[in-house]
Amino acid sequence: MVSVRSVTVDAPGGVLAITEGPRPEPGYGQVRLAVEASGICHSDVALVGGHLPGLAFPLTPGHEIAGRIDAVGEGVQGWAAGDRVAVGWYGGHCTSCDACRRGDFVHCANGQITGVSYPGGYSDSVIVPATALARIPEGMSAEQAAPMACAGVTTYGALRSSKARPGDRVAVLGLGGLGHLGVQFAAKMGFDTVVIARGQEKAELAVALGARHYIDATAGDVAGHLRALGGARVVLATASSAPAMTETLEGLTPNGELIVLGFSPEPLNIPAFPLIVQARTVRGYPAGPAADIEDTMAFAHLTGVRAMTETLPLTEAAKGYERMMANEARFRVVLTM
Repeated sequence: MVSVRSVTVDAPGGVLAITEGPRPEPGYGQVRLAVEASGICHSDVALVGGHLPGLAFPLTPGHEIAGRIDAVGEGVQGWAAGDRVAVGWYGGHCTSCDACRRGDFVHCANGQITGVSYPGGYSDSVIVPATALARIPEGMSAEQAAPMACAGVTTYGALRSSKARPGDRVAVLGLGGLGHLGVQFAAKMGFDTVVIARGQEKAELAVALGARHYIDATAGDVAGHLRALGGARVVLATASSAPAMTETLEGLTPNGELIVLGFSPEPLNIPAFPLIVQARTVRGYPAGPAADIEDTMAFAHLTGVRAMTETLPLTEAAKGYERMMANEARFRVVLTM
C-alpha cells in the first residue's frame, strides 16, 4: 500500500496538522494527481474556520493545485497519465443542469468546490473530476500555475469580462495576493492602470508591476483623485474592505463598474443616487471554470505575468497559513511537495 501525506483540520478553527493515509484511487470520471504545488488562498479561511455550509471534518484545504496526472479512472477521455494540469476553486460540474446546458459551468447547480466537495491540494495526492482539469502551458512551473488557478483566473476573468477596452482607465483597489496579479493583467491588457492602496511606500511596487498612476488611500478623497485622472471605467476591488470599495464609487466614469472580488464581512453601503444618475453598476465575479483557467495561464505565460510567491514544503503548511493570515506573505504562499 502506498501512503500519502495530507494536511488536515479536525474541527472548525482547528490547527493544520500533517497526517498519513492510503493513496486514493480514481473512480468513474475522475483522475488522480500527484500534487507538485498548492497555493494557500485567503478563501481557505472559510474552510478552516468552518464557515461554509455542509463542511465535513476532518478536511483537507487547498484549491490552487498544480501537478501531474498519475492515474485515470474509467470514462475519462482526453487526459492521460503524465499530463500537467491545474485545478482551482471551481471543482467540476454536472453537465446536465440548466446552467451547464447553457455552458455556464461555474454556476452549475450541482457544482463541486475543491477542498469542500472532496479533499483539497494540501496533499501529496488528490482525486478530482476530469471536468475540473486545466492544462498547464509548456514552460510554466507548477509554482506559477497553482496561484493562476484561483487568484489569477479571478482577476484576469473579471477584467476580460468587464466594460473596459484597451486604452480605458482601470483602477485596482488593493495590492495584495489578488491585486498584484490584477495590476499586471490590467497593464498587459492595454488598460491605463491605476493602483489604489494604503501608504506611499507601495507606489514603487505598483509602478514596477505596470501601473501608470498610484493613489495613496490614506491621503484622502480616493474618488476625487480618480476624477482628477479622468475617472475609471472599471474599479477592480481586490481589497477586503467594504468602506474602501464604497469610496471608489464616485470615481467611476458614467457607465463605469465596480467589480467586487475581495471578501468583506461588512455589507457594502452603496448610495443609490450616484448609481442612478451616472448609470454605474456594482457586481461580483466568481473564479472561472477550467477553460478560463487555461486561458488565464496561457495569457500569463505569453505576456510575462507572474505571481510573486513564497514557497514552503508541505510540512510547513501551518506556518504558511499563519503568514497569509497575518498579511506577511508577499504575495502568495505556495506549498511544494
